[in-house]
Amino acid sequence: MTMTQIKYVAIYARVSTTEQADEGYSIDEQIRVLREYCKREGYIIFDEYVDRGISGKSIKGRPAIRQLLQDADEKKFDLVLVWKMNRLARNSVDLMNMVEVFNRKNIVFRSYTENYETETPAGKLQFQMLAAIAEYERNNIAENVKMGMLARAKEGKWNGGHVLGYDVVEIEGANKKRKNTGLVINEREASIIRKIFHLYTTGNGYKSIANQINKAGYRTKLGKTFSLNAIKTIVTNPIYAGYIRYNVRRDWNEKRRNHINPEPIIVKGEHQPIISEDVWRIAQEVYKSRSCKPNRVHDGEFPLTGIMRCPKCSAGMVIGRTTNKLKDGTKKVLEYYVCGAWKNKGTVACNSYAVRTDYADPYVLNKIEELMTSDKLIQQLVNSINYKQESLIAPIQREYQQYVHDLAILEKKQSNLLDAYMEETISKSTYQMKVRGIEEQIYSLNELLTPLKGQLGSTVSSEVTFAQIKNVLQNFQKAFQQSLTREQRKRLLHLLIHQITIDEERKIESIQLKLNNEVLEALQLGAGESSSDESSAPFSVLIAI
Repeated sequence: MTMTQIKYVAIYARVSTTEQADEGYSIDEQIRVLREYCKREGYIIFDEYVDRGISGKSIKGRPAIRQLLQDADEKKFDLVLVWKMNRLARNSVDLMNMVEVFNRKNIVFRSYTENYETETPAGKLQFQMLAAIAEYERNNIAENVKMGMLARAKEGKWNGGHVLGYDVVEIEGANKKRKNTGLVINEREASIIRKIFHLYTTGNGYKSIANQINKAGYRTKLGKTFSLNAIKTIVTNPIYAGYIRYNVRRDWNEKRRNHINPEPIIVKGEHQPIISEDVWRIAQEVYKSRSCKPNRVHDGEFPLTGIMRCPKCSAGMVIGRTTNKLKDGTKKVLEYYVCGAWKNKGTVACNSYAVRTDYADPYVLNKIEELMTSDKLIQQLVNSINYKQESLIAPIQREYQQYVHDLAILEKKQSNLLDAYMEETISKSTYQMKVRGIEEQIYSLNELLTPLKGQLGSTVSSEVTFAQIKNVLQNFQKAFQQSLTREQRKRLLHLLIHQITIDEERKIESIQLKLNNEVLEALQLGAGESSSDESSAPFSVLIAI
């Protein structure tokens, strides 16, 4: 088709960032220029397809582009017109595939700012080269930015992201065309840092410090209470002694937290320290001395850790100990399951709700054995499964889905930031600061998702039968009675038990069993015992006994 044969035109426009979409200036300017072009050429605009605040990395999640392709398939226009080629797509494969769809329908594709023709062999070659270059630029820009951030870190400059004790501010540099950021002490927050280091270097442990500062009303940068891990992160962060530490984790997008860099960059920073070199040196000596002490490995000695839940805050129960001195002078160690939030953050978070291990362990095992040997109880279990399934698992599913949704939004923001930087709508320093903050949020969300993934299985696809449940329990009993290590027994219990709740009197209230395909596979419940479709169908149920 020649340009003189064109009558109806489809205009497509896109902006990458939510900020651009909200302000609307960029996309409106694209539309305005393309409308004027169509008016000059005598074309009739069939429709305007607009994706606001959406990355061009792929065509997924772009409703306007999907509608454009659908209308193109029905040959509703003669020309697709864009401001620039990368408005349609940044992925060269997607771009060429879409243009091929247009060509098959004898639809011309044109970029207002770029001069090439996709109908001729030479024009197609030029187009393909431009598409490949555009994708290469996108793939290469992140690596170039990373190299720039490494160079900044080696010079002692801050690369962005918020940290307790400091404010991130814009500072003037030699190059006034680019924004430069640095750290300035926030005195209110710095007092928290100094108190934490003082407590740590005078013999207080993580839990004691968290308990004291939480009770005093101190909070993190995000307004949350301090956890043991937060305290540990602070007393091991050299930024407070005036140093920049960078590149602790490598290949973040591909390997997440599993790829720790053993030799990160640590150099003297441009910012002012909050603590002295002497305090920092003492803190690290304390940390090394405590780290050298091997952690006690329980090897499954306390099988209910993690699956027993606090009656107040629902945190997992962990092991706690007290030592009593007897009349004869000997000492007796008493072991309890205690609230993990209390042990991690102190009384500001929760209370201990201690449950003696020598009561809880035999009680749970006896209850499960009683269920396994009673057909009447098994039938009651089967009758209750579908009724209670939704109410027990729904809150976990909602929480999981919310985290997945939040993670998708963050990853989209990360992609949009890269697009905005490439399009020069934000500065390099702004990109670096924002992308680091997003990476920290993604890391936190993945930490929250991990335990939820272990609790969720497939949804119920058919009614669970008496034979199916009895087979699971019988196989569990056989496996548990075999010569297994304590750790293996603990693994079996964690497979079968979803959670154990206790009441305010510190007595076990309910035991929620978890029956799903993972349990079936672990207990080797196969076709030899049941070959029906019903028994092999994916399922996941929770029930209290």
